[in-house]
Amino acid sequence: MSRDWRLVGNVTAMQPAPLDEAAIKEALVPFGSSAGLPSAAYRSSEVYDWEVEQFFAGTWFCVGRLADLLAPGQLRGVRVGAESVLLARDADEVRAFSNVCRHRGHELAPIGDAFDARLIRCPYHSWTYRFDGSLKTAPTFSGSADFVEDDYPLVPVTFDTWNGWAFVNLDGRAGPLADHVGNLAGALGPYEIASLASGDRQTYEVAANWKVIVENFSECYHCASIHPSLCKVTPVDSGADLTPTGLWCGGTMDLKPHAKTMSMDGSTPLPPLPGVGGELLRRVAYVTLFPNLMVSAHPDYVLAHRLEPLGPTRTGIECTWLFEPDALDDPGFDPAYAVDFWDLTNREDWAVCEGVQRGMANSGHRPGPLSSWEATVYQFLAMVGRAYLGKGLTPSPVENRVAE
Repeated sequence: MSRDWRLVGNVTAMQPAPLDEAAIKEALVPFGSSAGLPSAAYRSSEVYDWEVEQFFAGTWFCVGRLADLLAPGQLRGVRVGAESVLLARDADEVRAFSNVCRHRGHELAPIGDAFDARLIRCPYHSWTYRFDGSLKTAPTFSGSADFVEDDYPLVPVTFDTWNGWAFVNLDGRAGPLADHVGNLAGALGPYEIASLASGDRQTYEVAANWKVIVENFSECYHCASIHPSLCKVTPVDSGADLTPTGLWCGGTMDLKPHAKTMSMDGSTPLPPLPGVGGELLRRVAYVTLFPNLMVSAHPDYVLAHRLEPLGPTRTGIECTWLFEPDALDDPGFDPAYAVDFWDLTNREDWAVCEGVQRGMANSGHRPGPLSSWEATVYQFLAMVGRAYLGKGLTPSPVENRVAE
């Protein structure tokens, strides 16, 4: 799919998505009167291909926690939409390249675990590259007067980090990552996420479109129906929305008086994170950084859900629980109090997301209205809907009230 890029101020406009314009506009009327997106937005291969180009390749896509991805002297192939990216980490920095040899196009590293290497070597004809992407040797070519190694470096991919997470922008047109993040940096600042370390990680594969998962994460209207354990530690009607200036949406929920965190009984073996105090001790933040990083910030730990869309009706999810490094160094520490709670909650969520995906396949599906508890869902749908219309990606502030 070719792109028709043009700059509108600081917003990059896009080709419209292959969807009915009138149906999209139903999601963009004022909150309280709007409906959801049409089922084709969640099921169509053509729409998914458009999203691969415009959302996953055209914005900052999170590929994981940098410390967990690869160590110095390692390489790793990671999936980004329909493509793969090669990460190379030397002693000084991490670089990202299109995962393809400049000779005959063989991939340089399989998608999977990191591995140790001194050079980047193509397994097909043994062209080798340095970690900075420059070509070192090309058998039968090197030394020829007509062949210049400098003409064949690896193709770089724009790379940056934020709060310890690694991001790539395949087309290089997304602008600074700091602009993408906007004021989310301040909202999550007290948690000092960059200093946290991974205490556990679990992966899931869900038979649902990635947007269904984001929408479910963005509201607790469903919590009383499917999350009995969660309802014991947080009032389901306590949600309050935040106002984004970047490409994110989200809000906060309170803890019940007896609870100090989100766990089965609300207890925690840990003190609050060093920067967390005041009202943050009684709240949990739930935010989605577009397009694929969902973060839950608790007083004592941070949980991240990283989405890896695999098709219009399948999504891989990597969940990482982050703690203070000192806690992980304690041989008596067990992260199960947080992991078990959210693994149970995740599985409850994945089941209803799959039910929504199945329901949208029925001819009787019609986009329904949004509850007054679903203002964050509206933020997300408005951001996506404007992009579908070709208007680019812009923040979606919305007051948590029904429009008059």
